[in-house]
Amino acid sequence: MNSARQRLIFALDVDNLADARGLDDRLPGHVGVFKIGKQLFTRCGPEVVRLVQERGGEGFLDLKYHDIPNTVAMAGLEALRLGVRMFNVHALGGFEMMAKLVAAVDEVCPRGNPDRPILLAVTTLTSSTEETLRQVGIDRPISVMVPKLARLAKDAGMDGVVASPQEVGLIRDVCGDDFLVVTPGVRPAFASQDDQQRITTPADALRSGADYLVIGRPISAAADPALAADMILQEMQDALAE
Repeated sequence: MNSARQRLIFALDVDNLADARGLDDRLPGHVGVFKIGKQLFTRCGPEVVRLVQERGGEGFLDLKYHDIPNTVAMAGLEALRLGVRMFNVHALGGFEMMAKLVAAVDEVCPRGNPDRPILLAVTTLTSSTEETLRQVGIDRPISVMVPKLARLAKDAGMDGVVASPQEVGLIRDVCGDDFLVVTPGVRPAFASQDDQQRITTPADALRSGADYLVIGRPISAAADPALAADMILQEMQDALAE
């Protein structure tokens, strides 16, 4: 199961350190990476990253930086110093913002260094639809915007993108197989859709070419989170073995 476990990212979407500790105590050995989002990080700060690391896990700092290039670059260096496995920015921040971040990280921690985090760009949120994009003035369809933003991220030197599993093939067409794709919006058959719009199963996400899967509520809301994680890992492992 090691291959599947390393590719499973658990969304630690709770609002306090006690709940984070409770889940973190039950899931080491079942999950490789723990995603730490805005709510938990805003309340608990770097302490929650250290909590994950102390229990042998790796952190995905999911703060989706989107600001002027220098601000994002400096924030990225702080994420590097925290020792997280990966962190992300919004691709809509543009080429210069992403390129400056890459240059800042390269200077401190060059490619090939095992301590270098994976730099990801968010293309389009999985809660978005073409209607919600039109409301903010983006008239191009998702099937056009996602690969366009992915290519921009790759050209800027980013390591990969966060995108719906439904767009993985489009990203592979323009970015190739060596560009990482992290997919949220993944729901096993036993779980509800919640507020995600563009979703698929873990097995189908891997078959489409996804490198990492982000799964939260199907694990955290289960009566036995470790068992739910193991069920997902089995589905992933079966797909990887095909």
